[in-house]
Amino acid sequence: MTSTLSPQEIEHINLQYLPRLIVPNVEGYFERSAELSVTARKELKCEIDLAYGDTAGQKLDVFPAANKGAPVHIFIHGGYWRSLDKHYYSHVAGPMVAAGATVVVVNYDLCPEVRITDIVEQMRRAVVWVHGNIEKFNGDANKIYVSGHSAGGHLTGMLAATDWKAESGLPIDLIKGTAPLSGLFDIEPHRNSQLQPDIRLTEEEAKTQSPLYLPPVAKGSAFVAVGGGEPDLFHWQSLAYAAHLRLHGIKAEYVSVGNDNHFDITDRLANADDALTKSLIAQMGL
Repeated sequence: MTSTLSPQEIEHINLQYLPRLIVPNVEGYFERSAELSVTARKELKCEIDLAYGDTAGQKLDVFPAANKGAPVHIFIHGGYWRSLDKHYYSHVAGPMVAAGATVVVVNYDLCPEVRITDIVEQMRRAVVWVHGNIEKFNGDANKIYVSGHSAGGHLTGMLAATDWKAESGLPIDLIKGTAPLSGLFDIEPHRNSQLQPDIRLTEEEAKTQSPLYLPPVAKGSAFVAVGGGEPDLFHWQSLAYAAHLRLHGIKAEYVSVGNDNHFDITDRLANADDALTKSLIAQMGL
C-alpha cells in the first residue's frame, strides 16, 4: 500500500499509537512484569501451556479458583499483534484468584506469521475451549468475563462483537462483561503506521476487524480504561468505543487512570488494593 498521507501525518500516527517511541525504559516494564509473573506461577496453583488449537501460539494458562462455580476471567496480552507473550502477565491472576475467580491468560500466534483476522479467530477458539473445559478448573462456563491490554483490548472488543450462537452454537450471552485497557478499536490508522510491514492490514480487514464499527453482541457491562498520561488518540479510541457501546444499550464506563502511560496500567493488576484491579474484580460480582 502506498500511503496518501504526508510524512508529518505518518509521524503523528506513529507517535500517537506506538508507546515504545515515547515511553522511557520500556524494557524495564517488561522485566518487572516478567519477574512478578514468575513469582505468581510459583505461588499459585496453575496449569501452563494448555493447547486450545493446533499451532504453537494457541496455548493458555489456567489459574484455578479454590472453590467450584467461580467466575472466569480471561486476560489477553497486547504487543500490537506481533510481540509479547502470556508469561509476562501471570501476575494479573493473583488478586483475582484470591478474590475467588478462575483466571485464564491466553497466547496467540503473532504477525507477520498470521494476520489480525487469524488472531481474532484464535481468540474465539480460546473462548470456546474455556467454555467447554473450565469446569475442570473450578470455573463456571456461564460466568465468563474478558479483559485485554492494547491489542488485547482490540481482541476483547472483537469477542464482544461475536455472535457465539452463529459462530459455535454457544449461548449468545456467553461473555458476561468486558474490560478493554488502552484498547485499539479502530485499527485503520495502523495501515499507515510502522506496524504495517508486519500486520499487512488491508482496507477491508480494517473495516471488518475494528470493534468500533461492529455492533456489540455481548450485552454485559464494559469497563473501558486508558492511562491518563497516554496520547490523545488512545483516549479518543476508548471514549469513542465507550460511546459506541452505550449507543447499543450497553452499560459502559470510561475511566482515565491517573497519569499512567501505556505500560503503567497493567502493572496495577498485580495489586489487589488498586482501584482498577478492584473494578475488574467487582465486575465479576466478587
